[in-house]
Amino acid sequence: MRAIKVSSVSEGLEIIVNGAKAALASETFTYILKRLFQALVTLLLASALCFAIIQLAPGDYLDTLRQNPKISPETIEQLKVNFGLDKSPLEQYLRWLGRIITQGDFGTSFVYQRSVASLLAERIPATLLLAIASLFTTWALAIPLGIIAAVNQNRFLDRFLQTISYGAQGFPSFITALLLLFLAQNLSPLVPIGGMTSIYHADLSPIGKILDIAWHMILPTIALTITGFAGLQRLMRGQLLDVLRQDYIRTARAKGLPENRVIYIHALRNAVNPLITLLGFEFASLLSGAFIAENFFNWPGLGRLILQAVNSQDLYLVMASLMMGAVMLIVGNLLADLLLKAVDPRIKLENIN
Repeated sequence: MRAIKVSSVSEGLEIIVNGAKAALASETFTYILKRLFQALVTLLLASALCFAIIQLAPGDYLDTLRQNPKISPETIEQLKVNFGLDKSPLEQYLRWLGRIITQGDFGTSFVYQRSVASLLAERIPATLLLAIASLFTTWALAIPLGIIAAVNQNRFLDRFLQTISYGAQGFPSFITALLLLFLAQNLSPLVPIGGMTSIYHADLSPIGKILDIAWHMILPTIALTITGFAGLQRLMRGQLLDVLRQDYIRTARAKGLPENRVIYIHALRNAVNPLITLLGFEFASLLSGAFIAENFFNWPGLGRLILQAVNSQDLYLVMASLMMGAVMLIVGNLLADLLLKAVDPRIKLENIN
C-alpha cells in the first residue's frame, strides 16, 4: 500500500515537472520573455527621454516658493538640497533611477511631501474604474452596431448608424463633457453633477455604496464612450464588409450554411483580428482618455493630480505618471498579441512585430 502511494506521488511530480518544462519551452513563454526584455530597454530609454524633456522646461518647483516673501532664501536653499535640485540633471536622473532599481522608490512629491507611489496608489483605482467601464461600454456598443451596419449595407439602418458615428466622432471629448455637464445641472438631482460618491456614502450598505459609485459614473462613462465608439464601429463595419466579400464566405453560403453562422462564426472571427490589435492601444490610452472627464466631473482620479504636478513642476510625480503610461502601452500591446493568438491559432507570435 505504501509503495503504491509513493509511486502515485512520484508520477504526480513527474507530470508537474513535464508540464513545467513544456510551458517553459512553449512559444508563448519564449515570446513573453522576449517582450519583457524589450520592455525593460524601452522603459529605460523612455525614462531618460522624458527626464530630459522635463528638464528643458524653464525653472523648477522652487520658483513659486521664491515669489513668497515669507520664505527666506536660506529655506529655499535647504529645500533645494533636500529635493536634490542642487545637482545636475544627469545626477538627478541617475539617483532617481537607482532608487527605483534598488528600493522600488519613485521619489517624493514636492507638493504633497509624500511618496509618489502612495499618491498614485490612492488615485489609480478611481481612474481605472472609470476607464475600464468606458472601454467595456465602447466595445459593447461598437461591435454589435458595426455588425448591424455591415449586414444592412446601404440600407436605412446602415446610413442612420453611419450618420451617428460621423457625428459622434466629430465631437471633441471636452465638448461632449461640457454638454453632459450642462445636462446634469438641469436634471439635478436625478443625475449627479460631479464627484465619485454622495455625501451620505459612508452610511450606505455595501451594495448601496456600489450603486452610489455606479450612479456617479454614468455621465463620465458616457462622455468617454461617445467619442470612442464611433471610430471603432466604422472599423468593425469596414472589416466585416471586407471579409464578407472573400471567396470562402461565398463557398460557405453556397453550401447552404445559415446566414447567422456564416456571419458570426466564419466572417466575424477573421474580421475582429485588427480590432484586437487596436485593443492594445485602447488599453494604453485608458488613463489619458479619462483625464478630461475627471477634470470636468470632479472625479478623484489621476487626471487632476497629474495636471497639478505638471503645472507645479513636481518632477518625480510627473516622471512616475509618464512611466505608468509607458508601462500600460507595453502591457496593452502584449495582451493584444496574446489575445490575437488565442483567437486565431494560425498566427505565429514570432511573426508579430
